[in-house]
Amino acid sequence: MRQFRLFFRKEMLEMGRSYKWLWVPLVFLMLGVMQPIVTRFMPEILKSAGNMPKGMTISIEPPSGAEVLAQTLGQYSSVGLLILVLSLMTIISGERQSGVSQMIFSKPVSYGSYTAAKWASMLSLITVSFALGYAGAWYYTVQMIGSVDAGAAVKAGLFYLLWLWFAGSLTLFMSSLINPAAGIAFVSLGAALLLSMASGWLPRYTAWSPGSLPQISAEWLQPSGEAAGAAGAAVLSMLCILILFMGTVYQVKLKKSKI
Repeated sequence: MRQFRLFFRKEMLEMGRSYKWLWVPLVFLMLGVMQPIVTRFMPEILKSAGNMPKGMTISIEPPSGAEVLAQTLGQYSSVGLLILVLSLMTIISGERQSGVSQMIFSKPVSYGSYTAAKWASMLSLITVSFALGYAGAWYYTVQMIGSVDAGAAVKAGLFYLLWLWFAGSLTLFMSSLINPAAGIAFVSLGAALLLSMASGWLPRYTAWSPGSLPQISAEWLQPSGEAAGAAGAAVLSMLCILILFMGTVYQVKLKKSKI
């Protein structure tokens, strides 16, 4: 436990020095706030765009607050996921390539404590960033669009946070498996996007897949307020996160033995 605390403090300090604790939450906050603001002023934006016939009027049916919040989660599925992968892709491979991990493991250090500290710091960054952005999106949606059912919004946020935890754990595993940063980003993003798309293509066979979590989050915000397969998807996703963590520990140990 002492080694874990030391490594965790080291990871948090390094994230601060690289400004990840500044720019990642700010990007998530910007993405969250942007959607309700753009939706609210879209008619005015289109009117000021020009190049429209004289006398033409634009009538856009305003979406509900829940729909805008669901659209915000869609922003996180693209840009937000990219930002997370780019911020986490060298969390293990970077130390291996720079020789830092060789120096660390030249001493009697627990592989589990080393990996768990990186995993915990990764989850902390994801949780804080998403919570800040989602809270900002929720606040501006209520102020500018309309009310959102609190229970549905909380459930949607928790399921989407679980999806980001899975994506972060996948990136951490890939960082322990391969060295090139471009390869880590490509494989992590590709796998996450394929899982997400497969849940839309084959809903019958992927109802409990981690890739169905974004869709389940959006379903919680629908008027019905129900999401089929939510419990199974949550349990299987947590199991996958645990397997990815164990695989990361194994890869860290395997790579060390090859040095």
